[in-house]
Amino acid sequence: KRILVTGGTGLVGKAIEKVVGDGEGRPDERWIFVSSRDADLTSSSETKALFERHRPTHVIHLAAMVGGLFKNIRSNLDFWRTNIHINDNVLHSAHEMGVEKVVSCLSTCIFPDKTTYPIDETMIHNGPPHSSNFGYSYAKRMIDIQNRGYSEQHGRRFTAVIPTNVFGPHDNFNIEDGHVLPGLIHKVHLAKQSGSALTVWGTGKPRRQFIYSLDLARLFLWVLREYDEVEPIILSVGEEDEVSIREAAEAVAEAMDFRGELVFDPTKADGQFKKTASNAKLRRYLPGFQFTPFRKAVKETCAWFDANYADARK
Repeated sequence: KRILVTGGTGLVGKAIEKVVGDGEGRPDERWIFVSSRDADLTSSSETKALFERHRPTHVIHLAAMVGGLFKNIRSNLDFWRTNIHINDNVLHSAHEMGVEKVVSCLSTCIFPDKTTYPIDETMIHNGPPHSSNFGYSYAKRMIDIQNRGYSEQHGRRFTAVIPTNVFGPHDNFNIEDGHVLPGLIHKVHLAKQSGSALTVWGTGKPRRQFIYSLDLARLFLWVLREYDEVEPIILSVGEEDEVSIREAAEAVAEAMDFRGELVFDPTKADGQFKKTASNAKLRRYLPGFQFTPFRKAVKETCAWFDANYADARK
């Protein structure tokens, strides 16, 4: 097997590389991690050339234009166009190359804004996503449509996973454009340095299920090797492990030994209040899978950030 990982230098790609390197890889697997430096995946010709160069038998498709709430609000059109081009080029090149299996990465923000909870895999297309990130959400939903098309017309085994909020080493810790948890880690670092209070954007009340990138990486390997449905599968901790943004901020403060005050700024948008996802389908397949406890994973991520601050803060 020659397994091509697009977006291979990002948060999830680096986690897969570590898990494979730490002994989870198999002798019959050759792993190839590529990034935007290897090819511009918005270009069909560059994507095709990349596939012809590596001739993968399997693909894990992680490459995407991503960002936090405020970047999405500013740039919905850019998120739509960039991701539609990337996804179409990768899936079509995989089809033309005769790739045996593609596993693409979606996001829980694809689910309808107005819905019942917990959300599950059958509810993806039941209504519009939250208005704050409709461009990204619809582009990601279209992967599911395309997978069904390649399956029905060409018999392809193209599927997708839907992780909840991923965090871990090699995340984007940019305060303006990153996701909530890495942004909090960077903010706590700066608050400690300056001796100031920690200001958290929003009310702190929204709730999220966070999944550690190394846990997600182990689940990606299982999906690639064992999961044979075209329908997506949610990869997440259980509903009972959902935490509020306030609790997440407190966990980061504790992990980084921050003793200052926590202040919430309600003038900043909260985004979606919750996106509670059911991992019942995953549990039917893997009832014994052990997730890293949230506070332990936060502690490990904070330690990586401190040790790699020069690179992490970019």
